[in-house]
Amino acid sequence: MSSINQSSVSEFLLLGLSRQPQQQHLLFLLFLIMYLATVLGNLLIILAISTDSRLHTPMYFFLSNLSFVDVCFTSTTVPKVLANYILGNRAISFSGCLTQLYFLCVFGDMDNFLLAVMAYDRFVAICNPLHYITKMTHLLCALLVVGSWVVANLNCLLHILLMARLSFCGNIIPHFFCDMTPLLKLSCSDTQLNELMIHTEGAVVMVTPFVCILISYIYITYAVLRVSSLGEDGKPSPPVAPTWLWSASSMAPSSLCISTPHPLTHLGGTWQLP
Repeated sequence: MSSINQSSVSEFLLLGLSRQPQQQHLLFLLFLIMYLATVLGNLLIILAISTDSRLHTPMYFFLSNLSFVDVCFTSTTVPKVLANYILGNRAISFSGCLTQLYFLCVFGDMDNFLLAVMAYDRFVAICNPLHYITKMTHLLCALLVVGSWVVANLNCLLHILLMARLSFCGNIIPHFFCDMTPLLKLSCSDTQLNELMIHTEGAVVMVTPFVCILISYIYITYAVLRVSSLGEDGKPSPPVAPTWLWSASSMAPSSLCISTPHPLTHLGGTWQLP
């Protein structure tokens, strides 16, 4: 009876960023404007890609998925922050906290995976342009996205199940959303297994996409420099420069996108030049 188990902790209190009324008004407006801009911007990207047949290419397919994930990622935390301010209630239920943590983890992982997939797409397009049509098929693109969702959900489900078995001695979270680190600090159970999984399995899931992106752009940079050295007056040929700029933008926010000089159209499960 020396510790409070998780059934007795029915809710957590999110302290937020500030307890000063004037600062809360400013933060509310800031969060609202940023949230609306993020949602509307990404929805416009999805709408533009879905309605324009010239944008039905692997790169824009991944970009539309990234925009969808960005909308979901921000919607996991910001609406709760705004609702807490309007209602004057900082509480979040135990199940609601774990649910928020789960989706925050899933969409965060998906952001990293999709950026890695987009880097691979640019690697194939620039380093192996003659095989791009046969490699980046509609089936492969779908498998890359579905595989990313599966890995992200399995990874986060593992951490949530480990978190749900813990007992908690407090319910005050000094943040505006539920996160693993403050929850582990509130636990009165042994958290060594949780920390071990975060530092091993979780680290692998986070580092692997970064390594893939880094390797892809090393090859892309080498290919661009090699073509540049073979061009006239040391300048790359016209189709290469815009493609290089576009590939470099894949790690930027999904609202940034540079058109390719030769858009591809989807036909019969492959991507063909018009």
